[in-house]
Amino acid sequence: MRICWANTENYDESDVVILGVPDESKSHSLRKGTSEAPHKIREISNIRDTYKRGNETSAGYPLGGINKKVYDYGNILRTEVNDVISKIVSKSKIPITIGGDHSISTEIIRSISKRYGPISLVYFDAHPDFISSSSGYYGSVLHDVLPDIDTKSSAQIGIRTPEQEEIDNIKKYNLSVITPLDILKNGITEIDRTILDKIGKNTYVSVDMDAIDPAYAPGVSVPVPLGLGNLEVLYLLKSIAKKGIVGLDIMEVCPNYDIKDRTSHLASRMIAEVISSLNET
Repeated sequence: MRICWANTENYDESDVVILGVPDESKSHSLRKGTSEAPHKIREISNIRDTYKRGNETSAGYPLGGINKKVYDYGNILRTEVNDVISKIVSKSKIPITIGGDHSISTEIIRSISKRYGPISLVYFDAHPDFISSSSGYYGSVLHDVLPDIDTKSSAQIGIRTPEQEEIDNIKKYNLSVITPLDILKNGITEIDRTILDKIGKNTYVSVDMDAIDPAYAPGVSVPVPLGLGNLEVLYLLKSIAKKGIVGLDIMEVCPNYDIKDRTSHLASRMIAEVISSLNET
């Protein structure tokens, strides 16, 4: 099943390539099921974001429309991530990856940095994922990709439940962190300006859906109260995409714990809105 935003069956003509990595082998979460997210997000996109009139089916696009050519690559194995992402970015296409656990982002970022050099990383998450005493799992992503990112032009957004080790690493590497309270205090437009001023030419965006408050995204593997609003995340994503991105991932949707597929639907809409904003670059 293709995501409903796919509008071409020709890979070569595509601008954006959507792919799924249904793998949660490096997750330590008590909640299981993120490997089911690529299928569920595609399924819900076709159920809730399409309209049928007679024999015709059409997608309900964002206001900006989708003028980019979007190709759904299907699902791949974790072991295929490096080769497939390298193939996509070698042609200057933009990969949008659906996980799966957040450690998948490590392999994506490494692959993209081989093409562009150290990249700006905007990392939406309730957790810093900056554990350095262990590596190769969903809680060590930031430490694992340090050689592949430019920390001076990177930022974490939505952080609200760090471990002491992660706090120490944030300070050590002088990584910018924007909490939900920062957005409440300073306002979304000021935070938006701060992020756009910080990021560089080659920006990659990684979204753990637990950055969003469980009121909006209950179906995640590690929910944390007091999170970002869905519109706050959407505003920032669209603004960053408008400036230009080299890739995006949506991770940690856990359909087994969702409520009426709200989180999967939100993830699908976020993907569409990002693609829509790419029209303006």
